[in-house]
Amino acid sequence: MKPDLKALTNLIRYDILTMTTAAGSGHPTTSLSAVELMTALWFDGHYQYDPNDPKYIFNDRMIFSKGHASPLLYALYHAAGWIEYDELLTLRQFTSRLEGHPTTDLPWVDVATGSLGQGLSVGIGMALGIKLQMKSQKMNVQREPNVYVLMGDSEFSEGQVYEALQVASEYKLNNLIGILDVNRLGQRGETMLGWDIKTYKERIESFGWNTIVIEEGNDIEAVQKAIAQLSTDGSNPTMIIAKTKKGAGISSVEDKDGWHGKPLPKELMEEGIKELGKIDKDMRGTVEMPEKIVLENSSNTESLAQSFDIPAEPQATREAYGATLKLIAKDQRVVVLDAETSNSTFAETMKEVAPERFFEMFIAEQNMVSVALGMSKIGLIPFASSFAAFLSRAYDQIRMCQYSAPNVTIVGSHAGVSIGEDGSSQMALEDLGMMRSLLHAVVLYPSDPVSTIKLVDELRTHDGLSYLRLTRAKSESLYETNESFPIGGSKVLVSSEKDDAVIIAAGITVHEALKAQKELAEKGTNIAVIDAYSVKPLDTQTIVKYATKTGHVIVVEDHYPDGGLGDSVRQALDGMDVKFTHLAVGKTPRSGTSAELLNFEKIDAEAIVKAVR
Repeated sequence: MKPDLKALTNLIRYDILTMTTAAGSGHPTTSLSAVELMTALWFDGHYQYDPNDPKYIFNDRMIFSKGHASPLLYALYHAAGWIEYDELLTLRQFTSRLEGHPTTDLPWVDVATGSLGQGLSVGIGMALGIKLQMKSQKMNVQREPNVYVLMGDSEFSEGQVYEALQVASEYKLNNLIGILDVNRLGQRGETMLGWDIKTYKERIESFGWNTIVIEEGNDIEAVQKAIAQLSTDGSNPTMIIAKTKKGAGISSVEDKDGWHGKPLPKELMEEGIKELGKIDKDMRGTVEMPEKIVLENSSNTESLAQSFDIPAEPQATREAYGATLKLIAKDQRVVVLDAETSNSTFAETMKEVAPERFFEMFIAEQNMVSVALGMSKIGLIPFASSFAAFLSRAYDQIRMCQYSAPNVTIVGSHAGVSIGEDGSSQMALEDLGMMRSLLHAVVLYPSDPVSTIKLVDELRTHDGLSYLRLTRAKSESLYETNESFPIGGSKVLVSSEKDDAVIIAAGITVHEALKAQKELAEKGTNIAVIDAYSVKPLDTQTIVKYATKTGHVIVVEDHYPDGGLGDSVRQALDGMDVKFTHLAVGKTPRSGTSAELLNFEKIDAEAIVKAVR
């Protein structure tokens, strides 16, 4: 028997008020506006979820893109019987799972939210992932799982939302349902459109979405009737557009400006609770259970890069990346996304062997990164690529990835001045610093085709957020196929009993270091050369060993001086009495050949020879 949903909304409002007032901070008013929307969805037979098996593929998914409405989410957990009331009163405390915005500390939260505009893109990734998993495992089920995304009207000013709207309809994601809470008020006042539901509807429909409009979004019966209209029989995603009131149900704050992010003082809270009327604190709603099916385990942790041919001719690491995708495509979990650069990043090679697992994301890098995150939460292993320079516009999305325990590899091609004639706008010279700053992120920068192939396969089995830096310029193969490249390692390419210095390089500059080493050796000067392919974590042990041995460390990198390999090595040498020389890009780059630009920036073999002398 379904519970009295009106009575259940009273309990949920009570929980929102009491937990935020107890915390002394939080967002009660933005939570109150969506109470009816979520109560009807969760407890009127629509939302299906097994709380004891959160990763179950047939669970519906719920993303609070308006993450500041976390008190509502926690109140739903309480109303469903998943957590106790006493835990609600720990909201925002240091030891609590109930943080200011939802995090994956809670088993039912797939992704951390709070940076607005990203949730719909994550939902696309989940919806795509569900469809792909069902197709690959030939699942025959009565109902395809849905992905629900609760969004605020303020975040509809974010450009990423419109990137997501167009891609969702392009992929015909009929299992993606957005819920737009149009409560009119943002952080500092009225939103751009206020309650102009008609314009929201027209804009969303213009992207190929179905829409359901709820004029009275705080009337539980009206919401129930609207959600009952939901149908996933067609091929379009659906957006529920609900006109609501911020602070709904509590007259002292309802539709009143100035209450964003403010808990009610105790007196107003008590007045609000009286206004709610009878509250049944023992009442609980029921979330429907999904159909139960035993699934096959598709994981593959064995190396898939054992047997391959070393290129006979020089090959760019971006080309080697493409070749590797063909090898690792044997792992059914691997998916490839690209921002309309796949013919340059060579991500398009995935289409040759597994076209159903290649996803064109078009020139919309922010959306692509969040989609990759969503896919990773459905058990897939995404590799998302673009020119490294253009990934900087998706830094916030990459930053948010780190808080969701993802298995995502971001691939940045055309890095450094070595790309040549295209000029400065295309040159990624900040990317190593950008990615190194992320907590626990792995940053890899291979120097040749063999190391690229090996490292891509390493990333396939690595659990976490990773960045792979690739170059446009072709290079000779330096390694044999039996070499291993563990994350956190390095390769000592040249060393003698008495070296005057050690050159630490990565990527394209490894080849310049080897040229310099050869020239110096012919003139009687010995130097060691280390390929620091793992920029983070760095092989500190080997670097300290050779710094101690030589007394002179020279880092050469195709990157700006700040944040890259040089800073990483400098940190490793902290407190050591050694000479440190850093060769990096220090001038504003321009068009030219790769050789001209490496020379112009003084990061070529000639500059290394001078630094040693």
